[in-house]
Amino acid sequence: MKQLFVTMLVTGLLSLSLLIGQAFAEVPSEVKFPAGKMGEVTFNHTSHQEVGTCAVCHHKGVEAGACRACHGQDAAIPDMKKAAHDMCKKCHKKDGGPTGCKDCHVK
Repeated sequence: MKQLFVTMLVTGLLSLSLLIGQAFAEVPSEVKFPAGKMGEVTFNHTSHQEVGTCAVCHHKGVEAGACRACHGQDAAIPDMKKAAHDMCKKCHKKDGGPTGCKDCHVK
């Protein structure tokens, strides 16, 4: 009975580690946000993971999809430009990140 329990526990832990590994393997190292006439913003996802928790940006959960799935779709929710400028610039000012337009936007 004890051997069965240990076997089931090890199998469960291995399965869990595979699922967690797969979830992290799907996280992109960078994300590109189209920003109209200002060009594209390349977001270094890897470096931002080191300074905060996922929930800071993924406030509706990762399963909610991309930012633009909500931002810009409903007048009650800030559009992508406002949301990104408010969140990104606030954090960049606090932590010494870039805040100039051309620091993030590239045509």
